[in-house]
Amino acid sequence: MKNSMRIAVLLPDLRGGGAERVCLDLAIEFLAAGHHVDLVLMQARGELVDLVPDGVRIVDLEVRRARDVPRALMRYLKEGRPHCLVANLWPLTSIAVLSRCLARWNGRILIVEHNTLSRQYAKWGLVHGILLRASMIFAYRLASRVVAVSAGVAQDVARLAWLRPDQVTVIHNPVGSARAVSPAMTAMAEGMWNAPIGQRCLTVGSLKDQKNHALLLRAFARLPLPQARLMIVGQGQNEARLRALARELGLDGRVVFAGFHADPAPFYATADVFVLSSDHEGFGNVIVEALSFGLPVVSTDCPSGPAEILGQGRWGRLVPVGDAAALAEAMAAALTAPVDRGALRARAADFAPEIAARRYLDLLEAS
Repeated sequence: MKNSMRIAVLLPDLRGGGAERVCLDLAIEFLAAGHHVDLVLMQARGELVDLVPDGVRIVDLEVRRARDVPRALMRYLKEGRPHCLVANLWPLTSIAVLSRCLARWNGRILIVEHNTLSRQYAKWGLVHGILLRASMIFAYRLASRVVAVSAGVAQDVARLAWLRPDQVTVIHNPVGSARAVSPAMTAMAEGMWNAPIGQRCLTVGSLKDQKNHALLLRAFARLPLPQARLMIVGQGQNEARLRALARELGLDGRVVFAGFHADPAPFYATADVFVLSSDHEGFGNVIVEALSFGLPVVSTDCPSGPAEILGQGRWGRLVPVGDAAALAEAMAAALTAPVDRGALRARAADFAPEIAARRYLDLLEAS
């Protein structure tokens, strides 16, 4: 191993999202490889704060707005003196490059994008789109390396930032292996299911428009299985609307809104099929998590992520985006088809945290 480094990982906060979990997994691997790790946060808050392992230092910039980040980040770069900075999620990515220039800090900076920004911000208007592209065109050329979590995200970043495809490195997200589930946690999940084995459908993710839980509810309503249950693990702004839709579809008592769980392992361990209904994804960590439990997966074939993970359908079922009938048909088939759980777990192992961390370290250690 090369000399120990101080690696700074920049995020808005530690809310319970996919990018935040990825950064925690990478921090653990960097620490295990003998490096020092700072989690640099705009605000040290969020559901995952308590999961930060001993040995990882939390640096709270104590700022609420993106425009206030440069001054605080410059101060950290000068005083904390990290060897390298892993900046996640636009606009923090562009702001990090600006801060490095203003601070005259000469460490390596990796920009990491976790989503297809052109889709994420499609409805934000023309002015926002111009600012997005202008900041990326300026900043991403000055980064040591630009990383995307999937081939689809890489293509999107290259187009927005006017980069050549070879200027964006694809590193799939790290996802740990299935965690052991205690009898108490299993009993908790079983009590919430209240459904026979073989008819349990699970989804995990924030209740936001991108995930299109409304499509999942409409597909579930088409299943000819009156005893089937749908477990929705996650929280977000759309919960009230989704509860109302479930009632409208006559699904009272058949859909369980489980809320946020820092560790959804008990639900993966007791489900029969995992379903992702997103309109678009950056990667789709939850698909890999489901595979790690040997759980069959049904997913919309949305841009970037699911098809890469599932090998274009080899390790799971892919259906057109927005097609409730096709999603329902695939769910029904997945609930009845034989499952090679060993093959699914083996596929999940391709995304082990140590693999992703080694690729990041290779970039960070480059001279």
